[in-house]
Amino acid sequence: MAKMQANQMRAGMVIEFEGQRYTIIRQNIMIPGKGNAIIQVDMRNIKTGAKKDQRWRTADVVERLQTEDKEFNFSYAEGDSLILMDPESYEQTTVHKDILGDRLPFLVENMPVQVRLIEGEPVAMGLPEQVTLEVVEADPVVKGQTAASSYKPAMLSNGVKTMVPPFVTTGERVVVKTEDASYVERAKG
Repeated sequence: MAKMQANQMRAGMVIEFEGQRYTIIRQNIMIPGKGNAIIQVDMRNIKTGAKKDQRWRTADVVERLQTEDKEFNFSYAEGDSLILMDPESYEQTTVHKDILGDRLPFLVENMPVQVRLIEGEPVAMGLPEQVTLEVVEADPVVKGQTAASSYKPAMLSNGVKTMVPPFVTTGERVVVKTEDASYVERAKG
């Protein structure tokens, strides 16, 4: 941990405040008619996800935590844990599967993942933007339906439902966004 003045806070930094860890979302300096400037900070609790607004005086001191973004490869899941491997040292790191929330089904073996560490402790995990999955179930095309008249429901091999164009059939591999399972394109090759 390093101490810094409140006016040095920037979006993306992580601080410790009242025993909790927060990511800074936004920071504004407000200068009242008289008196000292005030730092208005919007921040998010890393553990609970709750947002908080906090004000500091310019000279107030806050605890800044050291963050590091590191790439790991996902090895396997074990109960509520995800086992990750450091591709350089081959050391294993364990994180709770809740770290991914509703993006968990998109995690596949050997997938490279970005992990944000705070003082060596994993607090967030990012997946690649897109993954290729097989369509295991797709509704048949309704006769007379034009290609422009929207997508049809489909089930992906990871159990997630999505919407695909009418020409996509069961057994095809498609590229989807990990953020919201939206269809990008047919997989090539």
